[in-house]
This record gives sequence, C-alpha cells and structure tokens, in this order.
Amino acid sequence: MKLGVIGCGKMGSALLGGILKAKLCAPSDITVFDAYEPAVEGTVKKFGVKAAASNSEVVEASEVILLCVKPQTFDGMLSEISGTSDRLLISIAAGVKIDTIAGKTNNKHRIIRVMPNTPSLVGRGASAIAPGALATPEDISLADKLLSSVGYACQVEESNIDAVTALSGSGPAYIFLMIESMVAAGIAQGLPAEIAHNLAVETVAGAAELVKQTGESPSQLRENVTSPNGTTFAALESFRESDYSAIVSKALDAARDRSIELGDS
Repeated sequence: MKLGVIGCGKMGSALLGGILKAKLCAPSDITVFDAYEPAVEGTVKKFGVKAAASNSEVVEASEVILLCVKPQTFDGMLSEISGTSDRLLISIAAGVKIDTIAGKTNNKHRIIRVMPNTPSLVGRGASAIAPGALATPEDISLADKLLSSVGYACQVEESNIDAVTALSGSGPAYIFLMIESMVAAGIAQGLPAEIAHNLAVETVAGAAELVKQTGESPSQLRENVTSPNGTTFAALESFRESDYSAIVSKALDAARDRSIELGDS
C-alpha cells in the first residue's frame, strides 16, 4: 500500500508511528507533506519516509491519504488536491463533514472521516470511523487496521462523530484536568509534589485498567470501594453536592456544539 500523510503534527506522527510499528507499510511506501517545513524534516528523519513538495504530490504518489491538517487550514489543502484522481482520503479534522470534503475535491474520492485522540501517541488511542457513501468495505477495513494500530477503533455513523469528538476526541484533556486537580489537592494537604503527581497518575491509570480487565461496570467498581460513611463515601457525596455528573455532561455538550460549529463554518 502506498500511503500519504498530509500534516506532520502530533496526531499525524502518532498515526504514522503506529502504522509503521504494525508493519502495515514500509517507510519507502510512505510520502508526507506539511506546510511547516521543519515538521516534514523531523518526520523524514524519525521514520525514514519520503517527503513531497506539495499536498497534491502526496496524493498523486499514494493510494490512501491521511488528512491530518487542522480544520482552520483544511479548505486550502482541499483546493490544492481537488484536481487529483480517485483515492481513499481519511480525514481526522474535527467538524469537517464528508460532504464538504467531497464537494471541495470535485466528488472524485472515497472518503472516511475518523476521530482519534492524543493517547494514540503511546498506542492507547480511542478512535471512531465514519465511512462516506463511496467508501467500500475494503476501505473501511483498511481504515480500521490503520486506526487499530494506535489503539481501540470502532465504526459509527457520521451523525455521531460530533459526540465522539466530545467524548473521546477531547476526553483526554478532561482526565488531565482531573489529574492536575488531584495533584494540587494532594500538595495542599502536605504531600511532596512528586509523590502527589505519581499517586494521582497511577490511580487514574490503574482505575481505567481495572475497568478494562475486570469487565465490571464503572458504577459497580465504584460501589465496591465505597464503604458506608467511609472516606470514599464522603468524597463522592461532595461530588454529588456539586452535581458532578451534570458538570461533565455540560462540558461534553459544549465540546459537541463546538464541533458542530466548526463543521458549519
């Protein structure tokens, strides 16, 4: 497979690294481009792939192209590749709809829209795949293989991608904020900063792994560690008094709504 990557930022590099690690492509079969030349140079040096001189050159050299460009610069990139012939385009741009990509590339390409997240950088990503009308079963299977190389992947309807963006696309930032807050509280209660940091990180990582390995629901695991009138009970009561669930729901609504706005702009 001849693979192209347009956009050599963190997510493009994460996907590229996972694909190479899974041996889905050889470095010699991959062509990359980014408007920021140092990003291209760094990617070529790190992975041994080939550099192109333009977006359209990437498309012409490839069978499958990962579009890893930010939504704000997407239109210019699409205009440049609009004259190229039929390819499979896999877009990670938040809010940019399949119909928009198709329309601005003269309806020549098969399109799949995906939403990965930043833990893809360490092979623990969570991604959703939404195929366009022209995408074949083989295209969908290939997209699943590419995204699965950096973590978990599932298929959804495009109408659900904004919700995926809110839940898992932006989700790591919510967990980072939780860790920040736990660390700050631990320090305020007298713990050394390094110990507070390590305890918070390992607690969050361990809790997620416990959900995965036991197969039990988060609610059941929460009940398992909550003794009546104990310390965990006291903390959870404080969360309930602040309507923690509503706070989380409101945050996800805000992220989903912004994703919709990006698609409409």
